[in-house]
Amino acid sequence: MFTFETADQKEVRRFRIAQFNGRTATVKSGGATITGHVRSVMEKEASVPPRWTITIVPTPPKAQAPLRPTSRVRPFAEDYF
Repeated sequence: MFTFETADQKEVRRFRIAQFNGRTATVKSGGATITGHVRSVMEKEASVPPRWTITIVPTPPKAQAPLRPTSRVRPFAEDYF
């Protein structure tokens, strides 16, 4: 799990929407990019300005599908030249 803290309300709203809809969210932190499902968004009560702790469960990167071979059919225009 990846946990970080933020004070950006727009970012918190984006993570809450992703959590509610079950979508993945992406975070860039220290040059690393983490993508995963949001597990929790918790507000710290005694902080000024308000801060939130966000926990993300990383998802493994998808394996790329092998490229399909190109078509062996000649283009239509080549038949006339």
